[in-house]
Amino acid sequence: MLRSLLCLALTLTAVAALRADTTKLIGDWDAVVMAPVKTSIYVGSVTLITSEFHRDGDKFTATYEAKVWPWFFWNETGKITITLPYSDLAKLALGERVEFTGEAFNHKNKPRHVTGRAERTDPANGKIKVRIGVDDTELVFNTTYRFGNAVK
Repeated sequence: MLRSLLCLALTLTAVAALRADTTKLIGDWDAVVMAPVKTSIYVGSVTLITSEFHRDGDKFTATYEAKVWPWFFWNETGKITITLPYSDLAKLALGERVEFTGEAFNHKNKPRHVTGRAERTDPANGKIKVRIGVDDTELVFNTTYRFGNAVK
């Protein structure tokens, strides 16, 4: 009986310690920097550049610029939001891959559907795949991210 109580106490202590560390980490993840990225399209390419994403609750928001080569008249700017609930941030902090959704609106207020996944490679960095629906086309961008205010 004493051995069972001791095991239970040790398990609860370990779980509490892990939860505290995750909570501390997530609390410091208020800004995310995504590296510029390029993807191919039929006879051309699209380069996606975002500002720093800032967290407000479960949403990370930034501005973006999409440069289409050679069809510069398809270039656009806008605002992009990725939704990542606290529970998914906790999973990411523990090294698990997470899926996300979001939305974007270009400078003409035309909506863009956003989905993707993120995977941590170390405490402050990771890989991210972002899919953006543009009319009948899905653009897929694979790049890296860095938490701007991550615990070192």
